[in-house]
Amino acid sequence: MKNYRLMLSLIMSAAIFFSALTIQPSVSKAETGDRNPVIFIHGAGGIGASFYSIENYLKAQGWSDNELFAIEMRDKSGNNKNNAKQLAAYVDEVLEKTGKSKVDIVGHSMGGPNALTYILNSGGSKVDDVVTFGSPNKMVTSKAPAGDDPNHKILYTSIYSTNDIVVNKWLSPLQGAKNVQISGPGHLGMLANTQVNELIKEGLNGGGKNTN
Repeated sequence: MKNYRLMLSLIMSAAIFFSALTIQPSVSKAETGDRNPVIFIHGAGGIGASFYSIENYLKAQGWSDNELFAIEMRDKSGNNKNNAKQLAAYVDEVLEKTGKSKVDIVGHSMGGPNALTYILNSGGSKVDDVVTFGSPNKMVTSKAPAGDDPNHKILYTSIYSTNDIVVNKWLSPLQGAKNVQISGPGHLGMLANTQVNELIKEGLNGGGKNTN
């Protein structure tokens, strides 16, 4: 009986040892320090400075000034064609400035459809994570664009509020995205909301795991 218990103990110890060797913990981009530059896209009638609260929150979480970029759209109407073209040039500018190969994108309101249009037009090879909030994404597509690179899948997070009276909540969810419905903040209130800030951070850290 003693020999049996000793053998069982040795087997269990070996199993735990090899499990520790083979199971790797999930590590976010923030923990590795390998972050992409983040491009913020404002909505129709908006300005780049509208992301002031979100940028300050991300800086408190470890992002630096030279990792955060807010594009100022020349066409304030939210026109997808015009804004996607400007965004394409801006993405290249940011990548050249930072020396990175991909960007993350955060879009509020029409900033979401602008980003989706850019990805659909360009193939998405320069985009990693996309977070939209209060965005009428279905104006462009009902499915999150996978991108042209078979070796890389863009991860999407779509955040929308039941209290948003500007963009109907059914316009925001995307098939293949992590869709998060919240309550409380309205359309503009989402630009300065602690829950939204946290969800954006998760999305930028690769948290946009597909839920549907």
